[in-house]
Amino acid sequence: MARQTDIRLTGTSYVVLGMLDWIGPSTPYRLQRVLEDSVEDFFPIPHTTFYVEPTRLTKGGYLKETRERGGRRRKTYDLTAKGRKALSDWVEEPLTEYGQFRFPGMLKIFFGADPSAFARDQARHHRELAQKFEGYRTGIKQRGVDVPEGRRLVLDTGIELHRWWAERWQHVADQTE
Repeated sequence: MARQTDIRLTGTSYVVLGMLDWIGPSTPYRLQRVLEDSVEDFFPIPHTTFYVEPTRLTKGGYLKETRERGGRRRKTYDLTAKGRKALSDWVEEPLTEYGQFRFPGMLKIFFGADPSAFARDQARHHRELAQKFEGYRTGIKQRGVDVPEGRRLVLDTGIELHRWWAERWQHVADQTE
């Protein structure tokens, strides 16, 4: 058995732990797909950072890794008791920090770029995201899937937030044309 090393848990660590708790044992590829279809819209993680995190968590004893014996020898990761406890402790601790608001395009506008094209693109982008998430919500309702309250609230908030952004960016586009 590999020697465990002390590691600092990060937001990316908790995303991996939470996703494995949610979907069960998974390959890095499956984790990446689930990330893209779930939390990436409000908690983006660079692909390269996310992809190496399961190996790091395994070294820290938070995950266990198994490999296929033949074929592509894919890795599958699952939570250990230490990983479940770390996730549970993190979920239960009081919120001590707040999110960041970072839009490189807004920074460009702030420093003098023409906002009209950016605003039109952002309005379109946020309309598309709102529609995508509305589709998820409709699909969930049609299939009668029981969604935990927290996930439902995040989905509803994401829809409303993207609707608001779409309206706001359209207003900016209309003002600058």
